[in-house]
Amino acid sequence: MPPSATHGSKMRVRSLPSDQWPMADRTAWAAACKPGPRLRRGGAASHLKPITRNDLARRYGYFLDFLQRRGRLDPNAQAAAQVTPANVEAYIVELKIRVGSVTLYGSIYKLRRASQLLAPQHDLSWLIETEKDLAQLMQPRSKTDRLVLTEVLVEAGLTLIAEAEAASQLSMLARARQVRNGLMMVLLALCPIRLKNFAALEIGRTFVQNKGRWWIVLSASETKERRADERPIDDLIRPVIDRYLSLCRPVLARSHSPPESLWLSSNDGTPMSYSAVERAISETTRSTIGIGLSPHLFRAAAASTAAIYSGDDPYLGTAVLHHAHSEVAEKHYNYASGLSAASAYQEIVRRYRRI
Repeated sequence: MPPSATHGSKMRVRSLPSDQWPMADRTAWAAACKPGPRLRRGGAASHLKPITRNDLARRYGYFLDFLQRRGRLDPNAQAAAQVTPANVEAYIVELKIRVGSVTLYGSIYKLRRASQLLAPQHDLSWLIETEKDLAQLMQPRSKTDRLVLTEVLVEAGLTLIAEAEAASQLSMLARARQVRNGLMMVLLALCPIRLKNFAALEIGRTFVQNKGRWWIVLSASETKERRADERPIDDLIRPVIDRYLSLCRPVLARSHSPPESLWLSSNDGTPMSYSAVERAISETTRSTIGIGLSPHLFRAAAASTAAIYSGDDPYLGTAVLHHAHSEVAEKHYNYASGLSAASAYQEIVRRYRRI
């Protein structure tokens, strides 16, 4: 067994980009995602949101990367033909080393969905049974030992930014990267949207300026709840955003005309991937507050902060997270209440962040 299989923390894991998939997989995926002509059905995945298709492709790419690292990847195999009981069993063994039971289940579930889109004719009943077994074993990890209130995250992020701007001994690239990471912490803490949306923020489309104020604007087609989500960003961090955009992004991009993606890689200036943003946030929280928090735990922090500080508004946390429950949807989830919830939550954080 390769050394990487025994030491999960040292594995060099990535999602194999679709342009590096076996040719049959690439062709089948392009066909599945192809939109249909007017009034006609397109490919099997054409009805899915782009962000959902990207997520399924990413999960399938992780499986192919596993096969490549193990010397099992056949570049000439038919579409999804390498999703076999033996390969999946070995994949599960590796996943158990480095991820929790919930992520393990999600990885296999999405591998099966991607496989069905690639090759609808394949019999994957055996994989569905494996999914069911994994679902029975799911035990979500307790968040108690990783509970951090939002004001702590905001303070840590702003401190990191201030230290970067004052660190003349660092290179311009290192300072730009540190400012970017600090801004990620602060912005996600104040606007705890889902990682898939946060990682994909684009200037001028989902990250926009209106009358001098920055907003996150997500259409219904981009959110899990299929409802538009528009959030004003606290003016507390407007100067930081402005400096990041005007000074740091050009350094990260090595260009004065960078791509529209808000988050750029310090390695090559390209838009950061979902996993790269996730990794940057986890590593930054570990180095600043001593606890490595996943982006999802920023949502837990928001809910906890709202619950502690907003006793007169019991639904604030639910609204800030953009959840929808039938008994409160009518009262708490129209456009106006969504905006007021975001503003009320950010005002709470501003009020308590220096306690």
